[in-house]
Amino acid sequence: MSLPDGVTSIRVQTPRLDTHTLVSGSEDGVPVVLVHGNVSSGRFYAELMAQLPASVRAYAPDLRGYGHSEAKGIDGTRGVKDFADDLWAFLDAVGVGNEERPVHLVGWSVGGGVLMQMAIDRPDGIASLTLEAPMSPYGFGGTKGPEGAPTNDAWSGTGGGTANPDFAKRLGEKDMSEDADTSPRNILRNFYVKPPLRFSQEIEDAYTAAMCDTKTGVEFYPGDLNGTETWPAVAPGTTGTNNAISGKYCRLDAFGQIADGPKVLWIRGADDQIVSDTSLFDLGFLGQLGAVPGWPGEDAYPAQPMIAQTRAVLDAYASKGNVVDEVVLPECGHSPHLEHPERFLELLVGQLGL
Repeated sequence: MSLPDGVTSIRVQTPRLDTHTLVSGSEDGVPVVLVHGNVSSGRFYAELMAQLPASVRAYAPDLRGYGHSEAKGIDGTRGVKDFADDLWAFLDAVGVGNEERPVHLVGWSVGGGVLMQMAIDRPDGIASLTLEAPMSPYGFGGTKGPEGAPTNDAWSGTGGGTANPDFAKRLGEKDMSEDADTSPRNILRNFYVKPPLRFSQEIEDAYTAAMCDTKTGVEFYPGDLNGTETWPAVAPGTTGTNNAISGKYCRLDAFGQIADGPKVLWIRGADDQIVSDTSLFDLGFLGQLGAVPGWPGEDAYPAQPMIAQTRAVLDAYASKGNVVDEVVLPECGHSPHLEHPERFLELLVGQLGL
């Protein structure tokens, strides 16, 4: 794995997980932990880490089943708690996230949801939270309204059956091609960022390879599934990432009830196609577009208002006296730190108080 100057790779053994992580900066610097999202790894943060001030000690760990960390199965019925517990064990192992060395946490997409869970479980020791294009606090798909009520009792349209099977197959085959719309490289180009942005060949290869390091199958991505008579005929299973982010198991509105919590910076792209009120990965919105046959209509299965749901929970958090800042970047998709690296770096350094 090629890395920018100043960024190295280490392994951290914890009681829960053999964790691969990228590190940069002075060992006694201000600790920052960068948490990736679904179908990615810490490698996506390497270029940002190389630009951080030397006074920052940055870690970008790979979550279980991603990158080069241990391929340990994911219990979907715990929501994102497997990931959150792993990260707390990681922080304990490297000696940060405590009264002596409070940690700044950055979470992208699913990683943002993991950070919310971490703060719910143990808010002490967290200096700040930067939520980068975070998933809804009510999981992915199958909920309606800013309060995140379930669309139906079956939680249909969420879980392991929502992933494109050809995309999952190509991940498992470590397909580096651009042969199909479902090739990881084309998903990176067309959805992780706003087209027509293109990375250099070297960087694009590195990010595509990092996507292909995702472990696939029923215990990993996307997980198992169940059938249901309720449209769109898939319901959550119990294992793997996409079940962990089903609203059946993942509900993070308790974040809004934290008092005296860390300051929050919410950064998102104005043109995000993944986490959006009109997400092209939400079966409710795809049904509305006619892309998934048999859509039962707006009353029965509306699009999930992901941004409105996040804002509702963060408004509740702010009502407890906590600091919340929202920054929306124009001409930006799902990956602000990749698409607008200089602006993201400026915002993050400000969040760190440097």
